[in-house]
Amino acid sequence: MHGSHDYHNHDHHDHGHEHGHHVHAPASFGMAFAIGAVLNIALVAAQIFAGIAGGSMALIADAVHNLGDVLGLLMAWLAAVLGARGPSHGRTYGWGRGSILAALANAMILLISSGAIAIEAVQRLMAPMPVAGGLVMAVAAAGIVVNGLTAVLFMRGQEDLNIRATFLHMAGDAAVSGGVLVGALVIGLTGWLWVDPLLSLVIVAVIVWGSWGILRQAAHLAIDGVPPRLRRDAVHDYLAGLAGVSEVHDLHIWALSTTQVALTAHLVRDEATDDQALIGAACAGLFERFRIDHATLQVETPALAATCRLRPEEVI
Repeated sequence: MHGSHDYHNHDHHDHGHEHGHHVHAPASFGMAFAIGAVLNIALVAAQIFAGIAGGSMALIADAVHNLGDVLGLLMAWLAAVLGARGPSHGRTYGWGRGSILAALANAMILLISSGAIAIEAVQRLMAPMPVAGGLVMAVAAAGIVVNGLTAVLFMRGQEDLNIRATFLHMAGDAAVSGGVLVGALVIGLTGWLWVDPLLSLVIVAVIVWGSWGILRQAAHLAIDGVPPRLRRDAVHDYLAGLAGVSEVHDLHIWALSTTQVALTAHLVRDEATDDQALIGAACAGLFERFRIDHATLQVETPALAATCRLRPEEVI
């Protein structure tokens, strides 16, 4: 806050009404991360071996995709562990943003690996190679089981970007493994070798489609964008509609992590009566209506607001 407000600083940071409502989803998924990582590491090893031995580019493509998911699982797990730590003097908001960075890195890894898969698939499409159908089908079936089971572990907690990204990747992997199995069956029945690299390109399209949305959302949150589930205008209108409030300015909404949202705002009221009651009601409403659980509000009189350098909407 700038100096002119020091004598009338009614900042209030209210957490008393919400401790029981915080949702730190990743912290409760430690076992799911561990099981998912172990199962997928084993699956990646089996897919790479079978893909090389069986000559299946689609299976190798799926293995690379699953390897990206393993890295994503490990990064998300690390972010969850760090996110459980409290704030410190050096990190006053704690490590919550690590979950956003983990989702961002996971999406980037998947997109980069997709490029390598696409190049190899195009080369194989131009010069198809034999595929050991039985071996490929067996490993693909294992992929359906492993990825399907892992996806089930992350079915809850979809409000967390990390958990949702993990669920979508695992569910997508199960579907992709199903496609590889069908492809191997088609090749066995028809001898159409081009089916395998073509499926690889389909897999790449699936990866890019799912990863791009996660990348865009994670990048948006990483640069303090308003979380997609919230509308700034709706939050502004709620605060402006509180009893006695004549104006709202310097409103900022950003993500502390993939599950927590912070807000700061200046509220102008005509009469400086019970500011604490106003702030308490505002914080309660922000949590109940918008799940904003880290609100800091400053109350100003019209005279003080007139001198506020942060009053215009275009001022940060």
